[in-house]
Amino acid sequence: MPFGLAASDRFIDALRTIAGVVVPEQITRERGQLVDMISDMHQYFYGRKVALAGDPDQLIAMTEFLVSLDMKPVHIVTGTPGKKFEERIREITRDMGCEVNVKAKGDMFLLHQWIKNDPVDFLIGNSYLKYIARDEDIPLVRWGFPILDRQGHQYFPTVGYKGGLRLLEKILDVLLDRKDRDDSEIGFELVL
Repeated sequence: MPFGLAASDRFIDALRTIAGVVVPEQITRERGQLVDMISDMHQYFYGRKVALAGDPDQLIAMTEFLVSLDMKPVHIVTGTPGKKFEERIREITRDMGCEVNVKAKGDMFLLHQWIKNDPVDFLIGNSYLKYIARDEDIPLVRWGFPILDRQGHQYFPTVGYKGGLRLLEKILDVLLDRKDRDDSEIGFELVL
C-alpha cells in the first residue's frame, strides 16, 4: 500500500514506468510538501515508541513509514496468519536498535499485555484500540479499518503523498495534545 514516502515513491514510479510518462508537476509538488513536513516535524517524532494493529498490507507500509521517521514501532499485531508478515516486519525494523514484538494472528489482548510490559508513546490503529488507549492513558491515532467511533474520515486521503501529510498531522496532533495536557504551567507554551 502506498503509505508514506518510500511506498508512495515506489507506487508513483511503477505507474510512471508502466504508462511511459513523466511524473506530473502536481505530484512532484505533493512529494516536496511531504518531505518538507517530515523535516519540520522530525524533532517531535524521533525515538517515539509506537504500537500498531491492523491489516498486514497496511501495517507493513506503516511500519516502513514510521521507521523512516526515526520512530520505533515496537508492538505490531495483525489478526491475519502468515509468517511472511512477521518476516517482513522484522526486516524493516532490524536496524532500529530495540526489540520488536510482532505477531501475525495476534489479538488485542496480546497487544495490551505487550504495552503493559513495555509502554509506548502512542497507538495507531482502528477504533478497537480505543479501549487500550483509555485503559493505559495512551494517545490514539485512528487509522485503518474500521473507524466506527468518528465521522468524516472517509473524505480525507490516507494513501500517497497527501495521505502521508494527513497522517503526519494526526500523529503530531496527538503528541502535542498530550504534551499540552501534561506540561506544567511553566512548560505550557502557545508557540513551539
